[in-house]
Amino acid sequence: MTTTIPSIACIGVIGRNNNPLHISIFPSYDAATNSFAPIRTPLQFSLLLSSTIDVFELRAKHNAVSGDFGLLHAVDDRLAAYGAQTNTGVRLVCVVDMRGRRIGSAAGSLPSSAAALPAVSGLREAELKPAFRAMQNAYVRLLQNPFFEPDEHTPLGGRGGRKITSRRFAEDMKRIGEGWTPGVTNLG
Repeated sequence: MTTTIPSIACIGVIGRNNNPLHISIFPSYDAATNSFAPIRTPLQFSLLLSSTIDVFELRAKHNAVSGDFGLLHAVDDRLAAYGAQTNTGVRLVCVVDMRGRRIGSAAGSLPSSAAALPAVSGLREAELKPAFRAMQNAYVRLLQNPFFEPDEHTPLGGRGGRKITSRRFAEDMKRIGEGWTPGVTNLG
């Protein structure tokens, strides 16, 4: 039997008006076929990210402080959604696949920092803080771009906002999703 550890299956950035700004989907390990493929379709991940909005709003009513919300909800025995919120109301979501990455024989299957990790049966919320910190840093870099207009991404009059199309932002999200493993302390 192949030993697996958690990996990020999907990263989502949701605007302060509950509009999806960015979604990145990552392949997960499938033990049946011994291959990597997304565990859900893009539509299913989109619906999963939308379902986290209710949890954010419910917790925001009880907490006046924005920030790390931790585990939002467990989807099934394999997927769990974790979230954080910026002080401007932008929500960052990581959907973690608890059996998403294979350890061992596959060359390049893990970053070198995770090569000596034992099998993980659970996940502590604090282990995702480096991913959320890196996501927030990437979003701040995007906001610092003089050609990016954040108001373009806010729905006005019931119209939907536009998605983030920055190539650098998408590359940052890809780097974060592929580089995160339990125990990683810095994703840049």
